[in-house]
Amino acid sequence: MNIVLVPIGDIDPGALQQLKGGLETIFGCPVQIDSPLSLPDDAFDRARGQYFSNSLLDLLRQHPHKSEHALGVTGADIYTHGLNFLFGQADGINRVALISLSRLKDEDSAAPGEEKLLYARMLKEAVHELGHTLGLDHCEDAKCVMHFSNSLADTDVKGNYFCGRCRPKLIE
Repeated sequence: MNIVLVPIGDIDPGALQQLKGGLETIFGCPVQIDSPLSLPDDAFDRARGQYFSNSLLDLLRQHPHKSEHALGVTGADIYTHGLNFLFGQADGINRVALISLSRLKDEDSAAPGEEKLLYARMLKEAVHELGHTLGLDHCEDAKCVMHFSNSLADTDVKGNYFCGRCRPKLIE
């Protein structure tokens, strides 16, 4: 398996490097960082002040990545139909996924340890969405990385590894 990280919009290169290292450790495969893509103007919903995640996934589907799995990383706030916001979204069939750092930050982003907490959340959500590209569904175990996160508290409770029920189901 190979993973390519595709920055969409302005993303801190240090955050991408840290995510790259974490994903290489967890998945045990090479991870490369691709050139950044611009946020498409037509994906922005002015009334909501958010980007439509399905449009960003379309961008990733069309991207000529040389990897089995592509993960878009954006700082933009994203949504999809029926949900106010998303931490991430995946298209398992096409093996593309997307995470947004926008809602992974606490309101007091200057608090001590906030950067470390943001990186931990970013890694959990990246592993979660890549898990969907590997054929996994949501897990009932609140500690499993595949548990659905509806809030930052949900993300903070879960680990960044697959539980004993999910790991054997991984399609590689």
